[in-house]
Amino acid sequence: MKLPRLTGKEVARAVERFGFRHTHTTGSHFVYKHPDGRKTTIPQHAGEEIGPGLLLKIIKRDLGATRQEFMEKL
Repeated sequence: MKLPRLTGKEVARAVERFGFRHTHTTGSHFVYKHPDGRKTTIPQHAGEEIGPGLLLKIIKRDLGATRQEFMEKL
């Protein structure tokens, strides 16, 4: 399954649906934390899309989800 090209805001909305909450911002990067201790950082650059490599890293390593699970949360 091919992932769509998404902006940082779109990825952030999906991450929040996995139970993560925004904790702080460092420059243009938003940091999200899950109650179980997992963290993820999402760049919020206006008009730019998240690259496929970073998006896969966020989905697999940070969220612990599959592509299908992520697509359902969009």
